[in-house]
Amino acid sequence: MTSIDVRDLTKDYGARRAVDDLTFTVHPGRVTGFLGPNGAGKSTTMRLVLGLDRPSAGTATVGGRPYTALREPLRHVGALLDAHAAHGSRTARDHLRVLAASNRVPARRVEELLERTGIAPVARRRVRTFSLGMRQRLGIAAALLGDPEVVLLDEPSNGLDPEGIIWIRQLMRGLAAEGRTVLVSSHLMHETASFADHLVVLGRGRLLADTPMREFIHARVRPRVRVRTTDDAALRKALSGDGHDAVAHEDGHWTVYDARVEDVGRSLSAARVPVLELAAEEGTLEQAYLDLTAGLPEFTATPQEV
Repeated sequence: MTSIDVRDLTKDYGARRAVDDLTFTVHPGRVTGFLGPNGAGKSTTMRLVLGLDRPSAGTATVGGRPYTALREPLRHVGALLDAHAAHGSRTARDHLRVLAASNRVPARRVEELLERTGIAPVARRRVRTFSLGMRQRLGIAAALLGDPEVVLLDEPSNGLDPEGIIWIRQLMRGLAAEGRTVLVSSHLMHETASFADHLVVLGRGRLLADTPMREFIHARVRPRVRVRTTDDAALRKALSGDGHDAVAHEDGHWTVYDARVEDVGRSLSAARVPVLELAAEEGTLEQAYLDLTAGLPEFTATPQEV
């Protein structure tokens, strides 16, 4: 299978360093979320992988080869970086036909992708009449046209309606399940948490984390349990007696920090405390990210992504 390998990658624009000595690998068979604020260097890194920019130092390869060395690259790598890349005067079908012809992709594949991405009903319309969401779908169709092993998508849910967002999540996970290498850039942590298996996190062009998403969250967010009872006094006594730190909330539930459900349940059962609710409260990707960056002011976002 084909991976994306970034090694000691650096990109300078004059005195400004957009990508700073990055090293990571994007493996097949999972969706890797490429996370960071606007200005973190995500789009620049993707452009370097695709040979659209030249690195100041280091390498970015696909299957061990630079993108520019690939013959018929659409058959190996599919990418959506800019939803406005398609020529506005062409129809959606003609745009895909031109791409297919230039990479020896059978014409029937165009019709398959028009159907798969939901734009077959507007295939005869000129691209300039498309909404942003429809342009995104066309860009995804173009990325998948050559049935590539590697797929790079930059903010693919931009402009999509709720149905479209669900569709793109399912599409990305389906591609990974087929064994493809999927790298998806986003600055939206809630959205990334809905589809990513693995995270590569950037800040100011530097690598902050390269880890499975669940491990990233669990390592940085305190485990906690949500509990509700009809006897607050008995609950407080039982938990404090076993060394648990519990905090009451205005709506009547309690949060027990640094605890597991089974431990809290055991304490309350032993003390015969009536329990109305007992559940683990999962940490969020946003909480973990904020914990990661809280002490790193140098990694705050710059005004504009590059």
